[in-house]
Amino acid sequence: MLDRLTSMEVFAQAVRCGSLSGAARVVGISPTMATKHVNALEDRLGVKLVHRTTRQITLTDAGRRYLDSVEKVLADLARADASAAAERDEVEGVLRVTVPVSFGIREIAPLLPELADLYPRLTIDLGISDAKVDMVAEGWDVAVRIGHNPDDTSVARKLAPCRLLVAAAPSYLAARGIPRTVAALSEHECLSYTLSSHLERGRWRFGKDGRITVPVSGRLRAGNGDILVAAALAGQGVIYQPSFLLGEHLRAGRLVALRLDHPPAEIPGVYAAYPATRRAPAKVRAFIEFMATRFGSPPPWDRDLEFQKS
Repeated sequence: MLDRLTSMEVFAQAVRCGSLSGAARVVGISPTMATKHVNALEDRLGVKLVHRTTRQITLTDAGRRYLDSVEKVLADLARADASAAAERDEVEGVLRVTVPVSFGIREIAPLLPELADLYPRLTIDLGISDAKVDMVAEGWDVAVRIGHNPDDTSVARKLAPCRLLVAAAPSYLAARGIPRTVAALSEHECLSYTLSSHLERGRWRFGKDGRITVPVSGRLRAGNGDILVAAALAGQGVIYQPSFLLGEHLRAGRLVALRLDHPPAEIPGVYAAYPATRRAPAKVRAFIEFMATRFGSPPPWDRDLEFQKS
């Protein structure tokens, strides 16, 4: 009988990598064995977890629900391993971390003093960029990413959920009216983010699987969310951005969340990725565990917010 925990790890990595062959490389087994592990899970559960093609896999509804449970089990196991390993491994040296601009400034940077107090022999070298980096070529130990883009060269740990919201300032809605459907957004001034597959230039995606697309236009496009937030607060248009950017303004009434006929698209979440090695260094494990614990579920930026369900 195949080890169930290994099967769960293979399943989770297959989703992250987008293929069973990618999962096999990360876990260190053959593609044939990776297939056997996922088959064993499906046989044990009596449900189909993934749809498979020659190039990629996609989750079924049952698979999506099971993945949430699997990630919790693997996270608990990782925490237990990290706790035990911390007794013999020193968290020290220079930790090079690259983070997205807005998320890094808002959510990562305020936690670094506490991290420094916990690990006085650790030095943080923080890089801020919204562009995807080559961790190995550029020498990064950890990359924090919004909506993990899986590849075969890294291992990823989910730190927190990340939800999208559509919103506008009360002044804009008073002047232009409140859109009630996603199709109505085509008639509004839309503030577009240029570095996202879900919020691609000239087209926004909606629905749980992102299959509903709406053409949008506006006089401002930017590759940084804070620039778009500033424009939205000034009443310049409708914004479609993650809740960590919009939450404080929604709670204060400076922005109003729009409930449309289709919910915002789902994005994977906030992930910490590190180069695929058999065992991450203690400084990497300590950083990831610290951030995952501090963010919690729900994370601070989602508290007291209501989200439109699929």
